[in-house]
Amino acid sequence: MSAGVRTYLELMRYGNCLMAGFAAIIGTLIAFNILTSYSLSSNNVGSFPFLDAGLVFLAVFMVSGAGNAINDYYDIRIDSINRPERPIPSGRVKAKEAFYFSYLLFALGTLLAFSINSVCGSIALFNSLLLILYAKTLKGTPLLGNLSIGYLTGSVFLFGASVFGLEGIEVLSVLFLLAALAITAREIVKDIEDMEGDRLEGADTLPLRIGAKNAGNLAVLIGLLAVLLSPLPYFLSILGLRYLYLVFLADLGFIAAIHQLFVRNNPTKSSKMFKIAMFFALIAFIAGV
Repeated sequence: MSAGVRTYLELMRYGNCLMAGFAAIIGTLIAFNILTSYSLSSNNVGSFPFLDAGLVFLAVFMVSGAGNAINDYYDIRIDSINRPERPIPSGRVKAKEAFYFSYLLFALGTLLAFSINSVCGSIALFNSLLLILYAKTLKGTPLLGNLSIGYLTGSVFLFGASVFGLEGIEVLSVLFLLAALAITAREIVKDIEDMEGDRLEGADTLPLRIGAKNAGNLAVLIGLLAVLLSPLPYFLSILGLRYLYLVFLADLGFIAAIHQLFVRNNPTKSSKMFKIAMFFALIAFIAGV
């Protein structure tokens, strides 16, 4: 692999893109399991749609990568302080090249999504526009920017389920809610972590608006809500008993993240713990199918 390709993959933050694509396929698997096992579908679901699942993965990979690239384009000055090693502030990728590259990925990902069905395409188009709006303006809007990322991340499950149309979205709505809550809490913690660079840039994030302590308290409340609601997929017969056991480990991680923020006042450690906990939650979703 050439240095140029590696750099563009780094610009996309391909590790996060892989995880997002994988999460979308999990959404497809869970929706397929529910619609077949519980006969909730009025249509004949048939065999698992392997081709559509592959297209789901590619579409999510591209749109997620486009969102990361366009975000870095608009965040050059902030990243020169907070993340100077990234491709654009380090000079390895020109800003305009990153801009055009992101729009190419948005277009390809959305076209792939429409090739699955109109519901998938509509979600991909809406998310693409929201990612661009987030990078341009919403990122600097207190709380609204955090909620946008929470929705966008949680929506990968909905996107995977939308292979089965609106019915698939309906059965995955609870998992979307749990993921959105957890991600929103972590995004607030990340803003607390990045306060120095954001203050120098003049960004208007939630911690800068209401203070780190108040923002941290809100993140704790949202994180606790995600923990309290985490058994719902089991009690609603969406996921099995294995999910309940494994999500308990994820909940311990969320509680540890909350402890690091609320008691230890360590947003950096808290952010890492949130990420680890979300990984265990993803494993719980897989095991519970």
